[in-house]
Amino acid sequence: MAKKFSKETYLYWYELMLLLRRFEEKAGQMYGMQKIRGFCHLYIGQEAVAAGCMTATNPEDIFITAYRDHGLAIAKGVSAKACMAELYGKATGCSKGKGGSMHMFGVKERFFGGHGIVGAQIGTGAGLAFAEKYKGTTNVVLCFFGDGAARQGILHETFNMAMLWKLPVVFICENNNYAMGTSVARTSNVLDIYKLADAYEMPGDRVDGMNPEAVHDAVERAVKRARESGGPTLLEVKTYRYKGHSMSDPAKYRSKEEMEEYKQRDPVETSLTKLQKEFGVSDEEIEAINERVKAEVEESVNFADESPFPDDDELYKDVYAEEGYPFIED
Repeated sequence: MAKKFSKETYLYWYELMLLLRRFEEKAGQMYGMQKIRGFCHLYIGQEAVAAGCMTATNPEDIFITAYRDHGLAIAKGVSAKACMAELYGKATGCSKGKGGSMHMFGVKERFFGGHGIVGAQIGTGAGLAFAEKYKGTTNVVLCFFGDGAARQGILHETFNMAMLWKLPVVFICENNNYAMGTSVARTSNVLDIYKLADAYEMPGDRVDGMNPEAVHDAVERAVKRARESGGPTLLEVKTYRYKGHSMSDPAKYRSKEEMEEYKQRDPVETSLTKLQKEFGVSDEEIEAINERVKAEVEESVNFADESPFPDDDELYKDVYAEEGYPFIED
């Protein structure tokens, strides 16, 4: 029987996930050296979500997420250099050094944040989907949020409107078990977040977020439904972050046994094993990928180090949109 996913797909997934992992590890290192200041939320452990979503969508589709955004920004095509420079607060960053870790943005890559207000992107994601429907495109919005944001009132208001208007949006709850340091069980009587969709007769499903195959399959189904005017879907993607909520979080609320359980399912390592054992990828090919990723991450650091800080007058720019929104065509 033919394999469902090709060697080329797994090579793409592995290289992308490894890039996200190494970039975030380097970001953590640079934070420790005080090259990066302020808030910084790492995506380490959740890479399979980004990988599976990328192969199940088109370049014209829109991603919007919360403040754990570096991984999805890079996956969507924002360069590692522009992301690292943004973390440094440099003028060459993807948000001109004015957004930092929590507010990354890439208009031409169709990546619309990076949002610091918990749950804000849920309503904005539906708005972006409304714009696509209004313009008559077949583009779909993937709106990512965490399990903590699922407790916000804006989710329920947005779900109601999205279903009423059959908006082309896929709501993806990246459930990594903890809202900051608080478990889902301590914040809600509904432990299966995907069941929140039932109140609006919205399709909902739970997905293994440690497996890019499972993510791809679920997102592909939801995106197809949205493109065919079937409306939104809620996917609860069960994933895990290996680091604390942010760089200031020692994550002492988690047991070593829980951490080890999820690390046994590390998407980077399981994909590497599959490439070697099932597809016969050589050590030389893997090493070539590792070297490309290493070089890209190092280049991003050098670029950020050498880039200038924004001029003072940048403080007064980009406050208002003077000539309309660049992503909406007349």
